[in-house]
Amino acid sequence: AELVYGEFTPATAWQTWLVLRDGLYFEGSVRNLRARKEKDVEAEREQRAHKEAEQKAWAAFLKRVQQGSLEEQDFNRLGEVERVALGKTAKSCVLSALNIAETPESAHGFLLRCGYWPARFNPWPLRQGAAIESPGLAVPVLAEEARKDLTHLQSWAIDDEGNTDPDDAISIDGDRIWVHVADVAALVRPDSHLDLAARDRSANLYLPEKMVQMLPPAVTDQLGLGLQEESVALSFGFRLNAESEVTDIEIVPSRVRVTRISYEQAEQRLQAPEFVALHELTKTYRAARLARNAAEINLPEVSVRVIGDEIVIKPLPRLASRQMVTDAMLMAGEAAARFAEQHDVVIPYAVQPEPSEIRQPQSMSEAYAYRRLFKPSNAALSAGRHFGLGLDYYARATSPLRRYADLLVHQQLRAFVTGNTPLDKVGEHMAAASAVTGVIRRSERLSNLHWKLIWLKEQGDWQGEAVIMALEERKAVVMIPQLALESRIRRSDDMQPDQRIRLQVQEVDIPTQSVYFRKL
Repeated sequence: AELVYGEFTPATAWQTWLVLRDGLYFEGSVRNLRARKEKDVEAEREQRAHKEAEQKAWAAFLKRVQQGSLEEQDFNRLGEVERVALGKTAKSCVLSALNIAETPESAHGFLLRCGYWPARFNPWPLRQGAAIESPGLAVPVLAEEARKDLTHLQSWAIDDEGNTDPDDAISIDGDRIWVHVADVAALVRPDSHLDLAARDRSANLYLPEKMVQMLPPAVTDQLGLGLQEESVALSFGFRLNAESEVTDIEIVPSRVRVTRISYEQAEQRLQAPEFVALHELTKTYRAARLARNAAEINLPEVSVRVIGDEIVIKPLPRLASRQMVTDAMLMAGEAAARFAEQHDVVIPYAVQPEPSEIRQPQSMSEAYAYRRLFKPSNAALSAGRHFGLGLDYYARATSPLRRYADLLVHQQLRAFVTGNTPLDKVGEHMAAASAVTGVIRRSERLSNLHWKLIWLKEQGDWQGEAVIMALEERKAVVMIPQLALESRIRRSDDMQPDQRIRLQVQEVDIPTQSVYFRKL
């Protein structure tokens, strides 16, 4: 005290004690004090100034994020919150400091409020772990080989307006149907770098705002049917027997000329010569499937797309042309499965067990209830019944540009019909792709819901029609046909299944994907 203040008094003794405890100028114990060297004092002073500046910067940062006025340097700090929002980690210093729950939903809401994520940002594919960019791999040139010339047939690739990956087309030659499928297996060999990339992704990811392909876009450019004057295909030729079963099956590498049209355009031409016979054959085939208890679940469906700044939600009409194409593709799937079974070619078949009860739903509520009884379809290495389709043999074989399971079927069948040896590791390859299939489906389902809720939120006090699908103890399950959106509202005693009611939106919570309606 005397050294520092020139005298010893209670006040100077206390101040001296504070100086000693502070540790800037002295070190050691009270009984063994040592003055610190000037360079050590200066280093300590700089360290303290730096720490104080960091604390001030942290406090200023927290204030800015609470006010939603972020500066450029703030985005790096908020990366940890984004990782929580995407389910990559469970801890965040920022959220903890602000007393915000360290959950993906809370982190999502916080990032929207502070402006780190735009109001429309779709985090769901990233949160599910999906790849959000198409692979950028080199694509080899397709090798020349002998192919059956089917260019004399009229071949039609019928798809939704704006489709960019056409991988199937239909022809008819008398009573013989041909389904031509992009010959992806001619270019994507088993265990090649392209095959591994597709297997890792399992399928194309169709988001309202973009499409992420399982193969490099150059593969589609080269092999998409109708994108060139002449296209290469793996063509499935067959007839229907008296029981409407696929028979007289031929599978060949081919060359075809394909015309691309939309479902709406095809709908206007179903009675034209090029489609009338095909339309009749597919109707006969469909009737036979329904007679075998194939499920017909008629619930609203919509297309959700983000075009520029506009969210376009368009109901999908139940067109006869769409059903015609669907049944033709099912025929090709049956042909692939029967051919593989007859020739002992191992492929992944698609099978689905029978539900606990078979019904013939007539109304929307009955269809909704019946769908809930269904068990999921799955892949199997031996043929089995697919209940929902009403088929004893079926394999997904018409979308090798879009689904790895279809590509694997093509690789196996193509190897056999060209005199090569099919794979013996089909189960391993299918299991690897199947592990990712759930990621793709969840990403698409959650992304579609995300954009529907964004659309509702931006409408303000939206009002519209809903149909009561089911009655629970306290809630009613409703379907909004305009959006193909399922929700729950408070139940009242006068509600009945299939009753149409008017709803008004009350609240939309984007992070939790919740929407609340009230009955008008």
